Amino acid sequence: MYAVFQIAGFQYNAEEGSVIKIPAQKVDKGSKLDIDEVLLVKKDDKVMVGTPFVEGARIEAEVVDHGKGDKVLIYKYKRRTKYRRTQGHRQDYSDIKINKIVTPES
Repeated sequence: MYAVFQIAGFQYNAEEGSVIKIPAQKVDKGSKLDIDEVLLVKKDDKVMVGTPFVEGARIEAEVVDHGKGDKVLIYKYKRRTKYRRTQGHRQDYSDIKINKIVTPES
């Protein structure tokens, strides 16, 4: 089974048992997370596409870990003015494990 879901303004592909890195969620490590914004579900040869979401479909996930991503350097430069700025940023993320994809007919 395969699904496309939306969380925090981003869309992700999900299969049961996969671990996905998403933007940081304010839930404890090891707790359950239900995702209701499912855009597409593919089960065998049947595909259900939502308008915008598939009604009755949800994804049951578990938060595996929290962390910070790799450092991204931001560099600003303006010529002939001696203007240079360097700034770093590390985005917080949560790893979730997809336990089950629930479809409207199951």
